[in-house]
Amino acid sequence: MSSNHPKKKVALFGSTGSIGTQALEVIKSNPDIFEVEILTAHTNEELLIKQALEFKPNAVVIVDENKYETLKSALSSTDIKVFCGEAALEEVADFDTYDIMIAAIVGFAGLKPTLKGVEKGKIIALANKETLVVAGDIVMQKAIEHKSPIIPVDSEHSAIFQCLIGEGRNPIERIILTASGGPFLGKKPNFLVNVKRDHALQHPNWSMGAKISIDSATLMNKGLEMIEAKWLFNLNYNQIEVVIHSQSVIHSMVQFEDGSIKAQMGYPDMKLPIQYALGFPQRLKNDFPRFNFKKYPSLTFEEPDLRTFRNLGLAIEAMQKGGNAPCVLNAANEIAVWAFLKNRIGFLDITAVVEKTLENISFISKPSLSEYYESDGEARNFAASLIKL
Repeated sequence: MSSNHPKKKVALFGSTGSIGTQALEVIKSNPDIFEVEILTAHTNEELLIKQALEFKPNAVVIVDENKYETLKSALSSTDIKVFCGEAALEEVADFDTYDIMIAAIVGFAGLKPTLKGVEKGKIIALANKETLVVAGDIVMQKAIEHKSPIIPVDSEHSAIFQCLIGEGRNPIERIILTASGGPFLGKKPNFLVNVKRDHALQHPNWSMGAKISIDSATLMNKGLEMIEAKWLFNLNYNQIEVVIHSQSVIHSMVQFEDGSIKAQMGYPDMKLPIQYALGFPQRLKNDFPRFNFKKYPSLTFEEPDLRTFRNLGLAIEAMQKGGNAPCVLNAANEIAVWAFLKNRIGFLDITAVVEKTLENISFISKPSLSEYYESDGEARNFAASLIKL
């Protein structure tokens, strides 16, 4: 992209997390192409201040209202507009001044601002899988209505998106999502019962935030990705498979009706799918590490162990059931993972909390947006009551 094009203005929702900080590295490496318009963070005001002073956005949001004064006074010598609170996320998402939103807020909290961006017809670089897990039918319908392109940032969905370029008229027979298997690949319940927080956070291939690292260790992450893929690529649940590929070199695959399979491969580095989404449809030159086949003499594939890693099975059941079941699954999982990270429950208890919550929250087959919000709240309260928070 030559410098005579106007710069793409980026609104980065969740700028202090793992995806957000890597997105800013990509933007910094391409100063002729991108500029930062909006930055938002939940509680990390120190890093947000640093980012704001470096990238000089039009506006910043800190969700934690207790951090507002610190942020405001640190930026008082600048022209940056400073907002705070949950509602401010939607307020800045409603701005006309940006071109592309990177939706990188972790969890259910990302849904409302992402929906607002969709309703504005903005390009959405979607790194928040929970938005589609919770309300995929509504989000994708609104994206069509408002002509809002959704470009996935998750490495697996980015891989599928890339494999589908030029294949618009060719129906998908199935997609194959690859999973590293996380840190406990091959382990059985008698080992997992004693797993502690720090052990579960050690992912073999990817550098991720705490929530996603735990979801990867329980394989819930792959279940959420299956549900996200169903909506992103307009598939039936029986067209989506998961295969364990511990090297994380093939990021996902698409099989077409002639039996041919396309795979997207590369070094496991999140900056690649982030840059692809920001630069789409162009591939921007970079100096990221290059993949070396000589260092990977073999690539392996195996079936996931659904008996041990039951979260994946629960996610598949929720996807098949549809309605508000994936929303309930996600809410219970967010509470359970939070409790595990606080050492309130054991590793295997995460699955027990999710399973009991799914059994106890009323099923709604075609929920409205407000019913999704209600289901989320009910599921959180029920999950929390199991943990006695």
